[in-house]
Amino acid sequence: MIENFDLSLINWSRGQFALTAMYHWLFVPLTLGLAFIMAFMETIYVRTGDPEWKRITKFWMTLFGVNFAIGVATGIILEFEFGTNWSNYSWFVGDIFGAPLAVEGIMAFFMESTFIAVMFFGWNKVSKRFHLVSTWLVAVGANLSALWILVANAWMQDPVGMQFNPETARNEMISFWEVLFSPVAVNKFLHTIGSGFVLASIFVTGISAWFLLKKREILFAKKSILIAGVFGLLSSVYLVSTGDFSTRQLARIQPMKLAAIEGLYRGQEGAGLVGVGILSSSPGDPEKELKDDFLFRIEFPGLLSYMAFGSWDAFVPGVNDLVKGNAEQGIMPAAEKIKRGKIAMADLKALKEAKNRGDEAVYQTLKARFYDPVYKNEYFNYFGYGFIEDENDLVPHVPLSFYSFHIMVALGFLFVLLFVLSLFFVYTDTVEKRKWFLYLALFSIPLPYIAGQAGWIVSETGRQPWVIQDLMTTSAAVSQINAGAVQITFWLFAIVFTALVIAEISIMVKQIKIGPKKEGGK
Repeated sequence: MIENFDLSLINWSRGQFALTAMYHWLFVPLTLGLAFIMAFMETIYVRTGDPEWKRITKFWMTLFGVNFAIGVATGIILEFEFGTNWSNYSWFVGDIFGAPLAVEGIMAFFMESTFIAVMFFGWNKVSKRFHLVSTWLVAVGANLSALWILVANAWMQDPVGMQFNPETARNEMISFWEVLFSPVAVNKFLHTIGSGFVLASIFVTGISAWFLLKKREILFAKKSILIAGVFGLLSSVYLVSTGDFSTRQLARIQPMKLAAIEGLYRGQEGAGLVGVGILSSSPGDPEKELKDDFLFRIEFPGLLSYMAFGSWDAFVPGVNDLVKGNAEQGIMPAAEKIKRGKIAMADLKALKEAKNRGDEAVYQTLKARFYDPVYKNEYFNYFGYGFIEDENDLVPHVPLSFYSFHIMVALGFLFVLLFVLSLFFVYTDTVEKRKWFLYLALFSIPLPYIAGQAGWIVSETGRQPWVIQDLMTTSAAVSQINAGAVQITFWLFAIVFTALVIAEISIMVKQIKIGPKKEGGK
């Protein structure tokens, strides 16, 4: 096992992966949502025969193509980083984590690449219905790509469907379907694609608002806002429901993350949900004898307990309970988990030594332990804690998690309001007269990107120090390479990705200014 950690290497490796992932997520959600919006628009065209809908579809398809092409580059780099920067992780769980990624490459990406050419170049070359089917398959394929990536990520949050092999010291998949259909995987997929649907809807609404402000393409803009408003409103409501289910999952599998996003240091019965709050400078510090962890907050009494456990009076553990333990609530101290994790690690090391010296009796005895359900429950389930030296390392960055979560939620409710207003103004045929709304829609385009980034910060920062929950820490997963090499590639990627973003924005702005083309390209 890894005993010496290079903190600089760990931080730079985390920074590089975060950089790549966050840039990649600037492109992905628009692809997920805009693909379906295009499919809806083309469906209307095929059913009505109205050439205006074909023109509308082609315009949004052009922007989709620009975004899709640039997004592919960052996605490829992201997957390569698992082998370059996180080789220990890939070796430890590659049999499990690699399966969803392989399926993505074989199935989803193949579906996209096959039909995307027909979608872009098949107008007037194939039948209307075949072209429509191609557009729908591109939309489904794009979202299936997200499915397999999110299944892999969900497994890291809640490792299921696997068994540890003490002979190889690796984890092996025993149920692909349990990995694919775990409640965390299903909910993460639904919540994430929902955020993409909302982002694309606001993107379409905002760009359409620009045309109305310029008094150009009025009919095009109104029809686009109508489709985006309906799709966005339904997606927003759906997003809220999947977010609520996520709270129940966190209470079960990642209680520390739940405590962090709510700034809850001291567990309590009937815990309230913080709507708005400012954390104190030293929250949860028992030496400070603080009466409250917040300088200011607006709270909904009992709502967190209800959302987490379905009871208004349920006990929700705080950060301090999870670190120091709470005997009354049956919460084991972190120190005890660390002790048990180190015992499991010591047994694995002894097993390896027995095998090397040919002591078959000791080897078989130790090997049997790792298949014993009682041993697994009492010791191996805490295996990852053996990497921890200081129990306080189990606490994620609470302020970052708390503020990111509440920014995401606040923006989510703003989006619901935006879609309601857009539909009301389109229905009353007054949208072009509401300049304040048009400016609001236009300047709201960056907001879902901020909400999406905040959501991933919550998801990934909130589970630190784990790369695989309770099984492997980030420090143990990193490749043993030179930190300087990671720094160089970090800055190279930062320059390249920034250039890609600038290029995409420039190309899109140019295409938007050109506007939807007349049929025949005139």
